[in-house]
Amino acid sequence: MKPEASKNTPVAILVRVSTAKQETARQVSELKAHAETQGWEVVAICEELGVSGRANESDRHGLQEVEELAKAGKIKKVLVHEVSRLARRNSIVHRFVEMLEELGVSLYWHSQKIETLMASGKRNPAASIMLALLAEMARNETETLRERVNSGLAEARRKGKKLGRRKGTSYDAAKLMDLHKDIVKRLQQGHSIRDTARLVNGLSAKGLPIGISTVQRVKAAMGS
Repeated sequence: MKPEASKNTPVAILVRVSTAKQETARQVSELKAHAETQGWEVVAICEELGVSGRANESDRHGLQEVEELAKAGKIKKVLVHEVSRLARRNSIVHRFVEMLEELGVSLYWHSQKIETLMASGKRNPAASIMLALLAEMARNETETLRERVNSGLAEARRKGKKLGRRKGTSYDAAKLMDLHKDIVKRLQQGHSIRDTARLVNGLSAKGLPIGISTVQRVKAAMGS
């Protein structure tokens, strides 16, 4: 299959942020502006809020929506702001791009302004090389961040510092819910405690990962 001519080409915008506190507005506005300059028609905006780049494909509803559009022949291009918005797992990135290419759908990422398919419909060799490099860099960024957090925690323990709140201190229900509005939002949407912890996947004010115990305290506060 060959991509259609640029004018009136139907495209889908795919955006993702890792925590509910982040916003996708900048990604969407820049991609919509680029589509307008190219004469492309944006037929869908697939948005993932609070979804980790390392999440399993089964949890990536945005990717699934794009795949359905591509298989239905409703789009010819997928626009993302950068490769890391696809995923921070190489296997997911490459499988997704290969699926698009088999359907004649080109992936465009805005940070380098390059597409995976050329006008002829053939694979763009330069894009393939760059995609592999950027996907690996995105994966490595996650590993590096995890190592830094773990290293910092280990150093704090070595120095005898106590992590978390001081013993005997606690937040009242109102303050706890105000501090974790993203968790409250997910729980109100009907997500389980475990799913909420996974979806939020954020960092607390102390730089520690938000876990199931925090979600449990927030849920208890909501019922108080």
